[in-house]
Amino acid sequence: MLSRLDNFSRSRPGRLVALLNRWAHREWHWIVAIAWLIICAVYLQRFGSAMHYMALGDTDDNMRYLQVRDWLNGQSWWDLTQHRMNPPQGANIHWSRLVDLPIAGLMLFFRFFVSDVRADQLALGVAPLLPLLPLMLSLAFLARRLASGGHAWFIAMLLPLGAEMGLSMFMPMRVDHHGWQLTLTSVALAGLVDRKWVRGGVVAGVASAASVAIGMEMLVYLAGAGALVALRWIFKDGAERRMRPYALSLGGTTAIGYAAFASNANRLPMCDALSPVWTSILTLAAGVLFALTLLPVRGWPQRFAAAAVGGAIVLGFAWISWPQCLTGAYQLSPELQNKWLIYIREAKPIYVQAHTTWVPVMAIPAAGMLCALAGCWAVRRDIERLWAWGTVALMIAFSIGLCFWQIRAGPAAQLLAIAPLACALWAFIVWLFAGPGIWRRLVAIPGLALLGSAASAYPLYPKAVGYWRTTVANWIDDEEEEEEESREASRRLTATSAALPPRRVATASSTQRKGSATTSASVSAASNAAQSKPKPSPAGSASGRCRSQPALAALDELPPATIFTMVDLGPRLIAITHHRAIAGPYHRNEKAILDVHHAMDGAPENFRAIAAAHGATYLLVCPGFPEGTIYQQRSPKGFYARMMRDETFPFLSPVKLNFPTVLPFQLYRITPMDAGKGASQAGK
Repeated sequence: MLSRLDNFSRSRPGRLVALLNRWAHREWHWIVAIAWLIICAVYLQRFGSAMHYMALGDTDDNMRYLQVRDWLNGQSWWDLTQHRMNPPQGANIHWSRLVDLPIAGLMLFFRFFVSDVRADQLALGVAPLLPLLPLMLSLAFLARRLASGGHAWFIAMLLPLGAEMGLSMFMPMRVDHHGWQLTLTSVALAGLVDRKWVRGGVVAGVASAASVAIGMEMLVYLAGAGALVALRWIFKDGAERRMRPYALSLGGTTAIGYAAFASNANRLPMCDALSPVWTSILTLAAGVLFALTLLPVRGWPQRFAAAAVGGAIVLGFAWISWPQCLTGAYQLSPELQNKWLIYIREAKPIYVQAHTTWVPVMAIPAAGMLCALAGCWAVRRDIERLWAWGTVALMIAFSIGLCFWQIRAGPAAQLLAIAPLACALWAFIVWLFAGPGIWRRLVAIPGLALLGSAASAYPLYPKAVGYWRTTVANWIDDEEEEEEESREASRRLTATSAALPPRRVATASSTQRKGSATTSASVSAASNAAQSKPKPSPAGSASGRCRSQPALAALDELPPATIFTMVDLGPRLIAITHHRAIAGPYHRNEKAILDVHHAMDGAPENFRAIAAAHGATYLLVCPGFPEGTIYQQRSPKGFYARMMRDETFPFLSPVKLNFPTVLPFQLYRITPMDAGKGASQAGK
């Protein structure tokens, strides 16, 4: 084998391969950029119809689009209130303007060439793909840092295509901020393991602070990154070369983020955004980290003691200054948690999800964690590489642990696990084609199969489950039925054998076997018939049509009005039409959310009073809408459940709209009621 490889390397094709290998190592970042452009072209073509119909599927995507559009139409940079939701007060949105910048820039750029509507469609398609490039670059960088050579980075840049939950945050029309936060977390991890300590510290600090300026969702990961920087300083002489630039960039970028992007509402001490609360905590933490690097301490015990004192100072400041934030960032009342939050699927832990959800989600993180542990063992004698592998392993373990709190940690767990998984895949490929010894090839084949299955869990697992249900499970059931029938036949023959002559026994046994086979065939046929029976269409199909642009655009033939509808339909309604809504799924607007729930759960008179208090003149309901099923199950005698049973109420009049087909939703005009009287009754 070695002689054949040596002969190949001396041949003309071998020299060409060596030349390409050197070029790929030198220009790897350009290869990543080219791959990103190809991926963008494929997804933009695939999502062309969604872009045309403004198919913003998530409530946050619709609200982000509104936020950018309102700013371009003249709303203040510092005003993030959505004035067409919960009028006249408006809805308090806790986001920042940082993610609005690329979306707005693309809108303005495309308006030079196409209409404003088409420019918005193109911008909403392109904007989510922008953070995919730095994500691919950071994952490739991590793989290059962990591996001792080779091209694991090439696998790492492509593996996000298999991390469906993580990749979904970068798809066209997914303009919410989660894609940027996932990218910045990956960039921060790349900075932690960078061999160039100053550059790595700056990158990690800037990425961490920028992520916090966008939102607080990734704060726990970034706190873990800061702890790893401090831990490295404790046990490694000279590690202040990374911690000092990290502290300066973290504190400086946090201050800039607050000054430039915090809204008027976030100038107050809020716990769920970059406000005076987290600005003061993070800048103090950065100052403590910087001060630690200036102390004349030697040896890890002294550094550990100094770090413990510094950590106590930061925690003590947070405890004394902002005690209200210690109970939770979102500050939700028990009623809002019980009526609203507990029904949000992404806020539930992984262990309450169906296996069809958690197995594909956890396949890549679990495989990546095992690969990271194996990598730590393989490089255990190289302290620098062990630190890099250990850092990645700890971040993966941390993200997997967070999945047992909320499944929304799944995308980060998938993406952080990619680099060690790519390194293991590349190692197995090398073993398979150039490994010294047959045993390595024998190990490489099942290793590639297992890791490849983990990386392809999203398409493979449903097929495996379907095969099990349609083939293996049926075969097992048939075997069990035949065994049971055989045992029953044996019991009958034993009971009658004393009274029957031997020839009759044999005949009865033969007849029984025929009967058993006939019965088994009948059961199998009935089972197959039951399985082939068509299933009813899922109720969610109507839900998707209610959100569609053509259906909602029909509402614009009515003059602008306040439409009472479900919480999760509010952002989409105001994004597509010129109407106003009562509430959206944004926790700072607790009263509006609870008003909708109280109206749907309560008596019809209570609904009318709440609608009057909000100035609503129309009611829009969507049969089969997921939120509506909650009202029906929770309050079967409530207003919404009664409407779904086709009960009529004198204060509701059906409204007909000009639409070529049957509209998926039902629209009613609400008979006016005195607003003061409505507010009085709604408060009872």
